[in-house]
Amino acid sequence: MSVATPTISPLRQRMIEDMRMRRLADKTQTQYIRAVRQFRVFLGASPDTASTEDLRR
Repeated sequence: MSVATPTISPLRQRMIEDMRMRRLADKTQTQYIRAVRQFRVFLGASPDTASTEDLRR
C-alpha cells in the first residue's frame, strides 16, 4: 500500500528553503506560510502572479 505525499510548489519550496537558511524560528515560518496562503486565497491565483496593484489591495 502506498501513501500519497502532497506535492509542494517550487515557489513554496523556495520560500521554505530561504526561511531555513535565515534560521527563522519554526513558529515564524508557520506564520509566514499562513500569510502567503491567505494572500493566495485573496488573490485567487499564485502569489508570484501578483501585480503591484494586488499588493496595494
